[in-house]
Amino acid sequence: MSNRISRRFMLTAGASAILLAPLAEPASAQTQSKKPKSKYWRKKVRFQTKEKPGTIIVDTNTKYLYYVEGNNRATRYGVGVGREGFGWSGTVKVGRKAEWPSWRPPASMIARERRKGRKLPAYMKGGPNNPLGARALYLYRGGRDTIFRIHGTNQPWTIGQNMSSGCIRMMNKDVEHLYKRADVGSKVIVIGPSGRGADKLYTDRGQDLLGTIFGG
Repeated sequence: MSNRISRRFMLTAGASAILLAPLAEPASAQTQSKKPKSKYWRKKVRFQTKEKPGTIIVDTNTKYLYYVEGNNRATRYGVGVGREGFGWSGTVKVGRKAEWPSWRPPASMIARERRKGRKLPAYMKGGPNNPLGARALYLYRGGRDTIFRIHGTNQPWTIGQNMSSGCIRMMNKDVEHLYKRADVGSKVIVIGPSGRGADKLYTDRGQDLLGTIFGG
């Protein structure tokens, strides 16, 4: 896995400037309660990698995020990822973290949505209807914000799908779980939508049932 963010990522970040999750319409309580498919629920898995414990590996092809535990184990979470064409890959770090983060749509997004007849706020405070959900981990490279995040969502049924513009979204309960464990400075490896290089980076050998029951 290269330590450089892919060219596609840089072009997307610089040219498209589509920064965060898509806007989420305030959903009804009934809709918000919907869960993704069970294969995307949080699980402990038997896991082989040369990466150190505490590393986060995101496979945008399989829609899984792994938190490496060591001892051939990892916690696996389901994620939603960028639409085709906004995929990216590379190695970054958690630069900062925030609980119930606020959101400032970029000017390009505000203008684009205005052309569709939809007015976006210049600023949205954190809360249940915020597109960034309950927690956000801001991804940095070389001390600079890459504009991509790992964050929660108020649309849990979108986990396992290509729904955001390059960011990595998790169910709120899962991003809260990861947030408590991943420190600022944690290494994050993102595998692109082609899945290239994943077989050399890790092997997921399936659910660790006892670990899921007693340590999930």
